[in-house]
Amino acid sequence: MKNLIIVESPAKAKTIKNFLGKDYEVIASKGHIRDLPKFTLGITIKDQTFSAKYQVSKDHKDIVKEIQELAKKAKNIYIATDEDREGEAIGYHITQAIGKNVQDFPRIVFHEITKTAIQNALKSPRLIDMDKVNAQQARRFLDRIVGFKLSSLVASKIASKLSAGRVQSAALKIIVDKEREIKKFIPLDYYTIHGNFLDLDSQLISYRGQKIKEQDIVNYDLAKKMQEVLAKNTFIIKDLQKKSKKTPTPPPFMTSTLQQSSSSILGYSPTKTMSIAQKLYEGVQTHQGNMGVITYMRTDSLNIAKEAQDLAREKILKDFGKQYLPTKPKIYNTKSKGAQEAHEAIRPTNLDFTPEIAKSYLGKDELRIYTLIYNRFLASQMEDAVFESQSISFVGEDGIFKASGRKLVFDGFYKILGNEDKDKLLPDLKENEVAKLQKIEVLKHTTQPPARYSEASLIKMLESLGIGRPSTYAPTITLLNNRDYINVEKKQIFPQDSAFKVIEMLEQYFNEIVDSTFSASLESKLDAIAEEKLDWQKVLWEFYEPFEKKIIQGKQDIVSQKVVISTGEFCPKCNSELVIRKSRYGEFTACSGYPKCKYIKPRENNTTQEESQENCEKCGKPMVKKMSRNGEFLACSGYPDCKNTKPLHNNNTAPQVIENISCPECQGEILLRRSKRGLFYGCANYPKCNFISKFLPTKQTCPECNYIMAERTYRNKEVFECIKCKHRIEK
Repeated sequence: MKNLIIVESPAKAKTIKNFLGKDYEVIASKGHIRDLPKFTLGITIKDQTFSAKYQVSKDHKDIVKEIQELAKKAKNIYIATDEDREGEAIGYHITQAIGKNVQDFPRIVFHEITKTAIQNALKSPRLIDMDKVNAQQARRFLDRIVGFKLSSLVASKIASKLSAGRVQSAALKIIVDKEREIKKFIPLDYYTIHGNFLDLDSQLISYRGQKIKEQDIVNYDLAKKMQEVLAKNTFIIKDLQKKSKKTPTPPPFMTSTLQQSSSSILGYSPTKTMSIAQKLYEGVQTHQGNMGVITYMRTDSLNIAKEAQDLAREKILKDFGKQYLPTKPKIYNTKSKGAQEAHEAIRPTNLDFTPEIAKSYLGKDELRIYTLIYNRFLASQMEDAVFESQSISFVGEDGIFKASGRKLVFDGFYKILGNEDKDKLLPDLKENEVAKLQKIEVLKHTTQPPARYSEASLIKMLESLGIGRPSTYAPTITLLNNRDYINVEKKQIFPQDSAFKVIEMLEQYFNEIVDSTFSASLESKLDAIAEEKLDWQKVLWEFYEPFEKKIIQGKQDIVSQKVVISTGEFCPKCNSELVIRKSRYGEFTACSGYPKCKYIKPRENNTTQEESQENCEKCGKPMVKKMSRNGEFLACSGYPDCKNTKPLHNNNTAPQVIENISCPECQGEILLRRSKRGLFYGCANYPKCNFISKFLPTKQTCPECNYIMAERTYRNKEVFECIKCKHRIEK
């Protein structure tokens, strides 16, 4: 009889199998094998108690059956899912599918997938932690209740494709609030006065005993008058200062900082970053065989195992010398709220697998993420960098100018991470000498609105507010994108009109859902449940009771924002007015009394079937015009007995030439074409020329890249937008 180890992913199973002998069988559950049903609430609420109707999904039935068969023959069954609440819950559901008592299963955990880590885990198994399982269930239930009930309300009042959720709506409000700040922002002009002494650019910091800060001088005439007065001054060198300042080493990565650095340095989205990191964790080919090359990548801890720290110090001493090695190992404290300190930070599992060696084994994207993690970890254990900061003042009768400089004295951790800052050195000068003023000028500046969030800065904000957990950052941004709440352009996040509508509704009727303090306090309660300090059923009920009352009230009070078109007809079932609605498949006619009345007018009667001059070549009956999502077509009037169809001749689906506009690539004609995705503009010389545009090309050329621009509507404004670089100009 073999021992059975159950993990989550096939890649992880393959890696672990390589480390163990023939006495072990390793199988992957492929994630959650049981979950709440997709299309119903799936939660029963009775006497303030919540219970779930878990289901095995269709795509997991075969794997569950295989696990059950292997479990019957196994000597011991080890649950080896990830060491977080989600992994603990997956392990629990596996035990329930097998059909034995949860306490009969030894649970093993590890932070890295290496032979030593797996063998050590097998020596010290524990039991499944039901407090962690209950914390995960509380989160799942609460998110399902909010998502299911609130999404339904949002969809019925605003638009069918929209949704709401505890984390996604709190994140969306942060984005919308930032856009509101930007819209309210009023730019302000201000001036600074710069003097050039000995080829040093110095800025005026004091005028006639008054300290001057940026934006203090808002009047140009005043600035010019100050310039004229100062130009007549004699300036003396004063306050020569040199100070040594350390720049501390950065900590190793945790999930949020890895996503932020990957976005800013490599340009990768959070989803792409986590997908690559998952592969590196589960196992890749190395010079020492197949193994996981980084520790668990969903973590908010900065802890480092002592063994890993010792190995890092040995490598630093060997490769860089004693001057780069701190006298004591560096220890970092996590600043994120509710961090799970039992985990480790993200680090390489084998320092011998250097980025130089990894080039021969990893793909381009995998290598870039691995190098980022490897170098950051090693740098975190090195000495600080040391800079010498320099400053000098030029003192006149009416004002004081100041210049500063900096030079790198000891590179420390920059030896690995690199330092892009160039030294700005001041010349050797002596105090009380006269410094000749070579030039003085007034520079105009304009205050800038707050910067929009990038994916990296949004993750940083979510983390600082305690909204969500490491595993939720990337999926939240992806969800907002997929729901068309946001658009990411040139690394900036722009909220769409639907985002404002939904947030305005939630602020008015469900303010606690979009309040960041609510989401953060809930995370704290979930932590308390995991630590057996709170009862998960009580936490759920305290939220559910007032929330359900608001949902019921909202259905009555919230005015629908859906735009419907009256048909002048009436419903044959309830006599309410029939209206034209829109769905993903196009327009349809339905009862305005929905959801009480769900009558939909049959599609055959939705459009007038106009007879054409042609007869069906198969049965001889007249052909009629019909409409599909791809436009009009001809169909036999004898349907369904005869199903003959044919394209409509000379209709609007035929390509149309756009007059007076030439293709910017080959100077050929531009045609208006139709595809399954709708209308688009393309070159007549396709496939030799692949030029296409979603919007109407014009003769207008882009001032940035000189490419052709297209007409479109953007944020309710008519604009010209460059087809290549997306630069926009208001019409």
